[in-house]
Amino acid sequence: MADLLSVNALTVQLPTAAGWVKPVNEVSLRIAAGETLGLVGESGSGKTLLSLALVGLLPTGARVSGEILLRSVGQDKEKDHARRQSAQRDAEDERRDLVRLGEEQWRRVRGRDIAMIFQEPMTSLNPVMRVGAQIEEAILAHEPKLEKELLHRRLLTAMEHAAMPEPEVRARQFPHQLSGGLRQRAMIAMALAPWPKLLIADEPTTALDVTVQKQILDLLDRLRRELKLALLFITHDLAVVAKVADRVAVMYAGRIVEQGLAREVLRAPRHPYTQGLLAASPTLVKRRLTPIPGTVPQLTELPPGCAFAPRCSFRRAECERAVPEFRLAEPDHGARCVLV
Repeated sequence: MADLLSVNALTVQLPTAAGWVKPVNEVSLRIAAGETLGLVGESGSGKTLLSLALVGLLPTGARVSGEILLRSVGQDKEKDHARRQSAQRDAEDERRDLVRLGEEQWRRVRGRDIAMIFQEPMTSLNPVMRVGAQIEEAILAHEPKLEKELLHRRLLTAMEHAAMPEPEVRARQFPHQLSGGLRQRAMIAMALAPWPKLLIADEPTTALDVTVQKQILDLLDRLRRELKLALLFITHDLAVVAKVADRVAVMYAGRIVEQGLAREVLRAPRHPYTQGLLAASPTLVKRRLTPIPGTVPQLTELPPGCAFAPRCSFRRAECERAVPEFRLAEPDHGARCVLV
């Protein structure tokens, strides 16, 4: 299956008082239509900043290099003339490098082609706007001339896709009148309303209880299959990755340190960091959890070699001399480690 999104050697630099840092450092990954890629790592590893780079929402002053190639594909949900015109414009430009887009071009891509669900819906939703109006706003941002009746129908369709009960009632409510699970469903409906090709979910179940977490995970997995969405699922929970992801990318200190099929990465991890994450994760089998010693290094104080070397029990002299290359252990499974 052809890749919908190809990220090649993407680097994001940010200015700090101590100089320029690289929270995203030569990251390469790919996602096909209908596929879920799980992006895993501790807090501070660069996951969220990578997602912001993919939707053009980086902080002012950021420097970006590398490629973010988005392939244009036809949509089977073209229900109106405006959407067909949009698809024709896409066909004219088959693979766009999003790194080269200006803000005006980003506004046409953001939401319509790539949508994002943020971590905390209560801070992402406007507290003084009704939920329905906020979802309609996401549609009108790309189709401002849409007729009112069709706009309302699109609103209800998006809410139904997000499995919101009583969509007519919920559309008239304010965010504070909804539970945490319903607020997250409203965010999902808002993301789906413009019919994107790629959906980025940045830890969408973090603030929810376990039962609601499962409902949201099942919902996202169903939407991915039914709508043929490409899904980038960002999390620190390997149990979630095992449930929803086809492939996994493990991120540490701004770099992808391991990537491959989910079943291969979780069954036979090749990087010591991935092994440490699995050893520190609870399972149904009662056993003692083994924490990873130390903490993620500050970006201003990265070692010259492997960033994980100071915490690694397998480190060698060569680990500290230079950053290891990404090496393949299997055709679709590799790691940035000298042990591979």
